[in-house]
Amino acid sequence: MVRFLILLVSGVFLLASCTTTTTTGVGTNARPGMGVYRISKLQTSRIQFRMLDSVNALRKAEGLGNLSLNSSLNAAAATHSRDMAVQNRPWHFGSDGSSPVERAWRAGYRQTMLGENISETYETELETLAAWMDQKDTRNVIVAEQAQHLGFSWHQEPGGKIWWTLIIGGGATPVQPSPNSLAQVPQG
Repeated sequence: MVRFLILLVSGVFLLASCTTTTTTGVGTNARPGMGVYRISKLQTSRIQFRMLDSVNALRKAEGLGNLSLNSSLNAAAATHSRDMAVQNRPWHFGSDGSSPVERAWRAGYRQTMLGENISETYETELETLAAWMDQKDTRNVIVAEQAQHLGFSWHQEPGGKIWWTLIIGGGATPVQPSPNSLAQVPQG
């Protein structure tokens, strides 16, 4: 009987040591039992192209044309994601008072900036895209008929919180943005 108990206890410890543990999410959007979504530098292009493919699939379902990834819009999105983290709030104004249109222009984008979607979350890029598609204003940015280009980036804090920024542009070359240009941009 003693041998049986020793074998049973040993078996339980052996099985317990085979399980994996994950860091549980923290924050308002974390789900109990789910691990923190960590993004490595090596995943950058994969995530950007996964977002582009997903947006294009959604646009195709609406009978709209495909977008292409734009490096200037990616740069503007990356800058704004970091800036939102520094400010610790998701909003469309930069810490220097800049609008989305001004940031796209500064990054070298010379076509019309159609909209910017932002998010502060612990969710993946595809979960964030699904949330944007559930809201009329952010959905309208993604399915804008005249859209041609997409910029997408993020900043992840050490604790796992991710600041996502998606920018859509296209159409004619605009006049250099004015200080009041934020009023012309659909917000999401």
